Amino acid sequence: MKKLRKRPAMLLYAVSGMGVNMLNLMMGTYLCSALLVGGFGKYEIPFETYTGHDLVIAAVWGAFIVIAKIIDGVIDVPMASWTDRLKSRFGRRRPAILLGFLATISSYALFLVIPKSAGAGLLNTIYYGVLLCIFYSFYTLTMVTYYATFTEIVDNVRDRNFIAAVKSVCDIAYFVLGYVVVRKILDGLNIRQVALIVLPMALTMVIPILMIKENSTLPEDLQKCGGAGEGADKTRKKRETAGLLKSLRATFRNRTFISWMSVYACMTFGVQLFLGGINEYFSYVGMNMKLVMIAAVAPTPLTLLLYHRLLKKYGFGFSFRYTLLMFAIAMFALFGVSFVTDSTVKWVLAIASGLVSSLALGSLFAVAYSIPAQLAADEEKRTGISNSAMYFAVQGLFTGVATALAVGVVLTSLKGYEEQRSGSIFYMTMISGIAMIVGFLLSYILPRSIVKMGKEKSRADKLSGGKG
Repeated sequence: MKKLRKRPAMLLYAVSGMGVNMLNLMMGTYLCSALLVGGFGKYEIPFETYTGHDLVIAAVWGAFIVIAKIIDGVIDVPMASWTDRLKSRFGRRRPAILLGFLATISSYALFLVIPKSAGAGLLNTIYYGVLLCIFYSFYTLTMVTYYATFTEIVDNVRDRNFIAAVKSVCDIAYFVLGYVVVRKILDGLNIRQVALIVLPMALTMVIPILMIKENSTLPEDLQKCGGAGEGADKTRKKRETAGLLKSLRATFRNRTFISWMSVYACMTFGVQLFLGGINEYFSYVGMNMKLVMIAAVAPTPLTLLLYHRLLKKYGFGFSFRYTLLMFAIAMFALFGVSFVTDSTVKWVLAIASGLVSSLALGSLFAVAYSIPAQLAADEEKRTGISNSAMYFAVQGLFTGVATALAVGVVLTSLKGYEEQRSGSIFYMTMISGIAMIVGFLLSYILPRSIVKMGKEKSRADKLSGGKG
């Protein structure tokens, strides 16, 4: 794959996934709920539901959502294996992204169609249920393939960290769009209209389709000796594309990656627990969360610059532990907000905790892209096995388990306990902080190759050739 060398091109490439991510947010947060009227107030029904009445059978629709979520979690691995081994004259990544992208936007658009039988019938439920499964399957193919290119589109740690940092800012941007801007627009437009307004954002995924330059991966072309011109993959003769089981074994046998997954799972548990219960928390403490979230999100570009300065000077180990501690401190501060009665002090402490969390938010998202991409690149150099998509797929499995435990078990238990005894939901901030501390402690098992990743040599080291 032809490498990107200039920062503007890398920045443009990193923005690419934002639109499709936004479609996923719309589908999971708004559109699935919009098919049923239950749970909405009278004011919201005309705006946040399709037609103001049920379009699906609630029990059957619930089953389809569970099936779609299972597919979303399980299909990562076979999709990753398929794109890693894809044989085509256009290479591996571009055809997979194009196929996934077209199927994703098609299923999303069809999900906005109201069948002729507008009542809550079985056929309607099956129609939307099948489209939901198709959407999640091909959304997974699109994004797993796109993330896999973070390993291949650049050739050094610094550039991978840059792409990951830009991608993390985009993640925060589409969170703001999805949870603040879209909800504001819903005061005057129906959800289907808003979903159509969002749809053109998905065109950002055309960027990697146009920017990726790969050689043919057809067997007959790989056997040819010539063709090593501009943009050619000069390592293609020694590259091995492993099958599903071999790729899985290679990934799980990478001790560096598995040690990282143990730390990453703790971090994900803490972040997802907080994000999953944020509405309930602010409702409990009697505060509007907008100011606190602005305090947490607005400084993120600057705090990412600080993170990267620490990364260059001290390496990944130090800078990542710093972010874990900052997020833990923010969570413990929010836990303290629950006990404050003076409204002024409460607001000051809450906004201060938001500012502290901003020191961690961007970098916590960035590591989800930079570390798997770099470890996959190291694996390919060491063994010749090119399976970068599988690294992101396995990370997705760990993310799914950690999120299920955080939201499905801990948060649900706190909500259930809340019904029996008031004042338990705010414990989720303390538990989130503890998870970050556990991740901080586990980070000391990470091998030196990760701990020193991203650290630039000092002037003295460069002059001495790195000896000593």
